Amino acid sequence: MPNETVTRREFVQEAVATALASTVALSAAARTGGQGKVPNEVKRTRNYKPEMEYRRLGKTGLWVSAVSLGGHWKRIDKAIQAGAEIDPYEGPNQKADVEPFMKNRDAVISRCLEVGFNCIDFAGNAEAETYCNVLGKRREKVYLCYSHPKSELREPENRTAKKLLELFEAGLKRCKLEYADVWRLMALERGGRHSQADVDAMIEALNTARKKGLCRHTGLSTHDREWAKTIIETYPDTIEVLCTPYTATSKELPEDSLFDAIRKYDVGVLGIKPFASNAIFKGDGAPNGPHVEEDNERARLAIRYILSNPAITAPIPGLVSAHQVDNMVRAIKESRELDLKDVAKLDVIRKDMMAQLPDDHRWLTEWEYV
Repeated sequence: MPNETVTRREFVQEAVATALASTVALSAAARTGGQGKVPNEVKRTRNYKPEMEYRRLGKTGLWVSAVSLGGHWKRIDKAIQAGAEIDPYEGPNQKADVEPFMKNRDAVISRCLEVGFNCIDFAGNAEAETYCNVLGKRREKVYLCYSHPKSELREPENRTAKKLLELFEAGLKRCKLEYADVWRLMALERGGRHSQADVDAMIEALNTARKKGLCRHTGLSTHDREWAKTIIETYPDTIEVLCTPYTATSKELPEDSLFDAIRKYDVGVLGIKPFASNAIFKGDGAPNGPHVEEDNERARLAIRYILSNPAITAPIPGLVSAHQVDNMVRAIKESRELDLKDVAKLDVIRKDMMAQLPDDHRWLTEWEYV
């Protein structure tokens, strides 16, 4: 056999390809629902349940439930019959709604843990403290992906590494957390508007937090896919996790896709907006409404479609009832292969989504090709 010189780039590419092939094989094994041999690596994940599917969160090496819990509680007022609409970032503002709200969060978390969910992503100002309060001693059953908008890059006064770290540490203390499993720092929705100084501050803060043991893994969230791709390619050792939109209409660009960078650098992806701010549904979220069963099916179809992309680790819907949790478990167990009937239904869902997107979410029309 002739001597061959293998470049470092070729070596890395081959290693990544091998790792991804291993991940696909492990994911298939992790989805057997107890019927096949599940690797010990998967069984050791937090809150492991044989009936749940777990997917590898990129190079973090963490195995998270195929659907994980997004912190938002949109339309929870319908679920608890609240006296007023409840802000998805801030929580209830009427005293009478606080107790039923907290009971609901405990019921949803408890059901999530019973069925094998093991990851919660925080994205609102009240979410981290609310969920940590509800979790209590159950904190070690889940991986916590921490973010707090008021303390991060969306506020101009926070855009130094020192300030970001100070606010992150203060947030951990408020939540009585020793560390976060992932600090996925929240950037502007249009991340490309950040200056290089902002980016330098973000990367320094994330790296320092990881070195200090304040978080185990690091990443970011943004709605700007081109900027996200650039950041991943430029800072591959820092960006281990990306939190970004992916809906029932999203599909991969054939060339120069964000997913090219995600696969190359083995980045875990938490998919936000799987239901497009509830634009895929016919009902208003009321548990006894006339469209509940149809909306349950629509939710499952969207999740099945999203999970058919192996580059998405887990969609993270905001769930407001134990029934919705169970519906997600059902979606995970259903086939990823959509038949002609499913495809026809999905086309209707997509059309309804585009027609019903609220004004503040019209930007999701830009996420058809990723």
